[in-house]
Amino acid sequence: MPVELQHILPQSRITAMEKSGEWPNFMATELLDSVAAKSPDAVAITGFNSMRGQRETITFERLRAMVNRIALGLVHYGVEKGDVVSYQLPNWWEFAALHLACLRIGAITNPVMPIFRERELSFMLSFAESKIVFVPQEFRGFDHLAMMQGLRPDLPALKHIFALGGTGDTSFEQNFTGRAWEEEMDMQAIFAERKMGPNDVNELLYTSGTTGQPKGVMHTANTQFANVKPYAERLDLSGARDVVLMSSPLAHQTGFLYGILMPLMLGTKVVYQDVWDPAGAARLIEEEKVTFTMASTPFLADLTDTPAVREHDISSLRIFLCAGAPIPRVLAERASKELDIIVLSGWGMTENGAVTTTEPNDPPEKVFQTDGKPLPGIEVRIVDPQGNLAPNGEEGLLQARGISAFVGYLKKPELHGTDDQGWFDTGDYARMDDDGYIRITGRAKDIIIRGGENVPVVEVEELLYRHPAVIDAAVVAMPDPRLGERGCAFVTLTDGSSLTLEDMVAYLRDNKIARNYLPERLEVIDEMPRTASGKIQKFKLRDMARDFTV
Repeated sequence: MPVELQHILPQSRITAMEKSGEWPNFMATELLDSVAAKSPDAVAITGFNSMRGQRETITFERLRAMVNRIALGLVHYGVEKGDVVSYQLPNWWEFAALHLACLRIGAITNPVMPIFRERELSFMLSFAESKIVFVPQEFRGFDHLAMMQGLRPDLPALKHIFALGGTGDTSFEQNFTGRAWEEEMDMQAIFAERKMGPNDVNELLYTSGTTGQPKGVMHTANTQFANVKPYAERLDLSGARDVVLMSSPLAHQTGFLYGILMPLMLGTKVVYQDVWDPAGAARLIEEEKVTFTMASTPFLADLTDTPAVREHDISSLRIFLCAGAPIPRVLAERASKELDIIVLSGWGMTENGAVTTTEPNDPPEKVFQTDGKPLPGIEVRIVDPQGNLAPNGEEGLLQARGISAFVGYLKKPELHGTDDQGWFDTGDYARMDDDGYIRITGRAKDIIIRGGENVPVVEVEELLYRHPAVIDAAVVAMPDPRLGERGCAFVTLTDGSSLTLEDMVAYLRDNKIARNYLPERLEVIDEMPRTASGKIQKFKLRDMARDFTV
């Protein structure tokens, strides 16, 4: 039985968007069919699969054929319209194909990050009631299939697990891409019966939670492409000229929107990198004539600093849009000069996609000192704690509304955070200048942004509190020149106890927490700074951590 989504998409919003024409009203599968018909032999996706140790390239026509075959395989294995299909895959062509296959049969795509382990996955897959899961047999030395099989007894809704690179009954290749389902089933009748509309939920993507549990963000084709279309137009991207490099994970909204949907909309080639390597990126830029990429600050820093940029011809690269965390001005200036590219800044959320960006012709002070202005169809405002508009230049709470706003959190409509006028509380603090450009100044949410990846602090703290030597624990951000922020754990200990950084990391790893969530510094203190009511004053800990390094 399909999961009960409890999404929020009132008819009034649909009517308003239809009247304004701001929702595109098409599906990604329609784009695929169109491009495959016009340019069947053009390359859709290319990239290096590090599990198989080989370069893999697929044309638009081949992609269309594989999408249809995978879709029918999903039907054979019991996936119904409205069911959730989860997959924990790196940046491989099969990632995009699985999403498009789900669209063919009305299923909901649920990508999960390859770094997640038992603790995160047990919640995510259970909450989504995932019916089928796809993983790599092995990726970066880790056996994903064994992990998933270990979780299966606690996931009653999960009917099947398949592994890319697997064997026998679990083999993705034998059961999906290698079997001609189109010769065994009535493909046209099945696709017609299960046809998905542009206002149906097609994507479920978890955010890093601040309460110990992540939230499942739901999107439709209209909310997705209402973001992708003005984004591409602002950056002057076109299928005739541009080639996209996507090194950010496709399981992030950045990779999903601008590494899967945007290249399809443009009808252009996308180049995937499954393991980030700046020298490899420089080589790909030269070989594939890449013109555009988007990633977080560490990617830009690494690409700028690698000697490979002087060994390869990267002159085709026109634009690097940096988002995920504020760009240090010195890095943006250095990258634009040394790489001879246009560096742009941006800010967004899983709930909205890119909300603000700078423009290619913006002056340096806008690019290097702001996070941009809203995309067409999106508005932002800064309000004080009472909800009144803050004057330009003053810090306040950032709110956003617009055509790409999500349609709710899975099974949690009460957390929607959107008022009756459509304003969404982002949880971030910002300032706005007189030209409408914003600068993110802080976060109300208690998270750390490490290399563009949100770290759910409360979850880490809860585990630390369970350690027998720990009395109190608090995890805060400390600045880092490459990743933007790293985690610093402050703890107080029981009498006579000791705890080293190595001990803490080993303990957290034993509890199956994602590697990126691990604090990278430990400070043992005598007592926590507290308010009169007993709450830990994290701002004081952040002040202490400001001068720390790893």
